[in-house]
Amino acid sequence: MEFQASAENPTERRITELLELFYPVHYKTGIAFEDAMRGDKLTRKQTAILWLIHSEGKEQRQMRRKEIERSLQTWFEVSSSAITKALRGMSRAPLSLLKIVEDPDSAREKQVVLTAKGEKFVELMIEEGRRMIRRMVEQLTDAEVDGGILYLRKATDGFENVLQGTVTKRAEA
Repeated sequence: MEFQASAENPTERRITELLELFYPVHYKTGIAFEDAMRGDKLTRKQTAILWLIHSEGKEQRQMRRKEIERSLQTWFEVSSSAITKALRGMSRAPLSLLKIVEDPDSAREKQVVLTAKGEKFVELMIEEGRRMIRRMVEQLTDAEVDGGILYLRKATDGFENVLQGTVTKRAEA
Protein backbone atom coordinates (compact mmCIF):
# COMPACT_ATOMS: atom_id res chain seq x y z
CA MET A 1 0.00 0.00 0.00
CA GLU A 2 1.36 3.38 -0.91
CA PHE A 3 0.41 6.38 1.19
CA GLN A 4 -0.37 9.72 -0.41
CA ALA A 5 1.67 12.74 0.64
CA SER A 6 1.61 16.29 -0.47
CA ALA A 7 4.27 16.81 -3.13
CA GLU A 8 4.57 20.43 -2.01
CA ASN A 9 5.40 19.60 1.59
CA PRO A 10 8.86 17.97 1.93
CA THR A 11 8.35 17.15 5.63
CA GLU A 12 5.12 15.25 4.92
CA ARG A 13 6.79 13.46 1.99
CA ARG A 14 9.64 12.32 4.28
CA ILE A 15 7.21 11.20 6.97
CA THR A 16 5.27 9.18 4.38
CA GLU A 17 8.43 7.59 3.00
CA LEU A 18 9.60 6.63 6.50
CA LEU A 19 6.19 5.16 7.30
CA GLU A 20 6.28 3.12 4.09
CA LEU A 21 9.68 1.72 5.18
CA PHE A 22 8.34 0.58 8.56
CA TYR A 23 7.05 -2.81 7.38
CA PRO A 24 10.10 -3.88 5.35
CA VAL A 25 12.54 -2.68 8.01
CA HIS A 26 10.71 -3.92 11.10
CA TYR A 27 9.21 -7.16 9.86
CA LYS A 28 11.12 -8.34 6.81
CA THR A 29 14.60 -7.13 7.71
CA GLY A 30 14.27 -7.31 11.50
CA ILE A 31 12.87 -10.83 11.56
CA ALA A 32 15.36 -12.11 8.97
CA PHE A 33 18.17 -10.58 11.01
CA GLU A 34 16.80 -12.08 14.25
CA ASP A 35 16.37 -15.51 12.63
CA ALA A 36 19.96 -15.46 11.41
CA MET A 37 21.20 -14.61 14.90
CA ARG A 38 19.09 -17.10 16.84
CA GLY A 39 19.45 -20.08 14.56
CA ASP A 40 17.08 -22.96 15.20
CA LYS A 41 17.81 -23.47 18.89
CA LEU A 42 15.89 -20.56 20.47
CA THR A 43 12.51 -18.89 20.32
CA ARG A 44 12.24 -15.19 19.55
CA LYS A 45 11.57 -14.45 23.21
CA GLN A 46 14.61 -16.43 24.32
CA THR A 47 16.74 -14.61 21.76
CA ALA A 48 15.41 -11.26 23.04
CA ILE A 49 16.27 -12.29 26.62
CA LEU A 50 19.87 -13.10 25.71
CA TRP A 51 20.26 -9.88 23.73
CA LEU A 52 18.69 -7.86 26.55
CA ILE A 53 21.09 -9.32 29.11
CA HIS A 54 24.02 -8.65 26.77
CA SER A 55 23.02 -5.08 25.93
CA GLU A 56 21.55 -3.84 29.22
CA GLY A 57 22.68 -6.29 31.87
CA LYS A 58 25.36 -5.84 34.50
CA GLU A 59 28.74 -6.63 32.91
CA GLN A 60 26.77 -7.83 29.85
CA ARG A 61 26.06 -11.09 31.63
CA GLN A 62 23.44 -10.73 34.34
CA MET A 63 20.16 -9.00 34.94
CA ARG A 64 17.32 -9.01 37.43
CA ARG A 65 14.44 -11.18 36.34
CA LYS A 66 11.96 -8.35 36.95
CA GLU A 67 13.92 -6.06 34.63
CA ILE A 68 13.86 -8.74 31.94
CA GLU A 69 10.11 -9.13 32.39
CA ARG A 70 9.50 -5.38 32.26
CA SER A 71 11.45 -4.98 29.02
CA LEU A 72 10.03 -8.06 27.30
CA GLN A 73 6.48 -6.99 28.05
CA THR A 74 7.09 -3.76 26.13
CA TRP A 75 8.17 -5.79 23.05
CA PHE A 76 5.90 -8.84 23.20
CA GLU A 77 2.49 -9.72 24.52
CA VAL A 78 3.90 -12.14 27.06
CA SER A 79 2.89 -13.21 30.55
CA SER A 80 5.15 -13.61 33.55
CA SER A 81 4.66 -17.38 33.40
CA ALA A 82 5.71 -17.43 29.71
CA ILE A 83 8.90 -15.57 30.65
CA THR A 84 9.53 -18.04 33.45
CA LYS A 85 9.06 -20.90 30.96
CA ALA A 86 11.49 -19.29 28.49
CA LEU A 87 14.10 -18.73 31.22
CA ARG A 88 13.76 -22.28 32.56
CA GLY A 89 14.11 -23.70 29.06
CA MET A 90 17.38 -21.84 28.62
CA SER A 91 18.65 -22.83 32.06
CA ARG A 92 18.16 -26.58 31.51
CA ALA A 93 20.01 -29.05 29.32
CA PRO A 94 20.54 -29.22 26.45
CA LEU A 95 20.74 -25.40 26.25
CA SER A 96 22.18 -24.55 29.70
CA LEU A 97 22.72 -20.94 28.57
CA LEU A 98 21.89 -19.28 31.87
CA LYS A 99 21.29 -19.87 35.53
CA ILE A 100 18.68 -18.34 37.79
CA VAL A 101 20.01 -17.44 41.22
CA GLU A 102 18.78 -15.64 44.30
CA ASP A 103 19.51 -11.92 44.31
CA PRO A 104 21.99 -11.17 47.13
CA ASP A 105 20.06 -7.95 47.88
CA SER A 106 16.61 -9.55 48.06
CA ALA A 107 15.58 -13.14 48.72
CA ARG A 108 12.38 -12.53 46.76
CA GLU A 109 14.17 -11.35 43.63
CA LYS A 110 16.06 -13.54 41.15
CA GLN A 111 19.09 -12.76 39.03
CA VAL A 112 19.49 -14.29 35.58
CA VAL A 113 23.14 -14.95 34.80
CA LEU A 114 24.68 -16.17 31.56
CA THR A 115 26.70 -19.36 31.90
CA ALA A 116 29.99 -19.74 30.04
CA LYS A 117 27.99 -21.61 27.37
CA GLY A 118 25.50 -18.71 27.30
CA GLU A 119 28.28 -16.16 26.86
CA LYS A 120 29.68 -18.22 23.99
CA PHE A 121 26.23 -18.47 22.42
CA VAL A 122 25.81 -14.67 22.58
CA GLU A 123 29.25 -14.28 20.97
CA LEU A 124 28.11 -16.58 18.15
CA MET A 125 24.87 -14.58 17.80
CA ILE A 126 26.89 -11.39 17.50
CA GLU A 127 29.21 -12.92 14.91
CA GLU A 128 26.24 -14.15 12.87
CA GLY A 129 24.69 -10.68 13.10
CA ARG A 130 27.96 -9.10 11.99
CA ARG A 131 28.15 -11.55 9.06
CA MET A 132 24.65 -10.58 7.92
CA ILE A 133 25.30 -6.85 8.29
CA ARG A 134 28.62 -7.21 6.46
CA ARG A 135 26.78 -8.67 3.44
CA MET A 136 24.39 -5.72 3.49
CA VAL A 137 27.13 -3.10 3.99
CA GLU A 138 29.11 -4.48 1.05
CA GLN A 139 26.30 -3.21 -1.20
CA LEU A 140 26.54 0.38 0.11
CA THR A 141 29.04 3.21 -0.04
CA ASP A 142 30.88 4.33 3.09
CA ALA A 143 28.85 7.56 3.05
CA GLU A 144 25.57 5.61 2.91
CA VAL A 145 26.63 3.42 5.83
CA ASP A 146 27.79 6.41 7.89
CA GLY A 147 24.57 8.27 7.09
CA GLY A 148 22.51 5.23 8.06
CA ILE A 149 24.32 4.90 11.38
CA LEU A 150 23.80 8.59 12.14
CA TYR A 151 20.13 8.40 11.20
CA LEU A 152 19.45 5.27 13.27
CA ARG A 153 21.18 6.74 16.33
CA LYS A 154 19.23 9.98 16.10
CA ALA A 155 15.96 8.20 15.29
CA THR A 156 16.42 5.90 18.28
CA ASP A 157 17.03 8.91 20.54
CA GLY A 158 14.01 10.64 19.00
CA PHE A 159 11.75 7.66 19.66
CA GLU A 160 12.99 7.49 23.25
CA ASN A 161 12.13 11.17 23.65
CA VAL A 162 8.67 10.62 22.17
CA LEU A 163 8.04 7.68 24.48
CA GLN A 164 9.20 9.69 27.50
CA GLY A 165 7.18 12.73 26.45
CA THR A 166 10.25 14.95 26.13
CA VAL A 167 9.98 15.87 22.47
CA THR A 168 12.04 18.86 21.42
CA LYS A 169 11.73 20.44 18.00
CA ARG A 170 15.01 20.55 16.09
CA ALA A 171 16.17 23.80 14.62
CA GLU A 172 15.32 24.12 10.94
CA ALA A 173 18.44 24.32 8.80
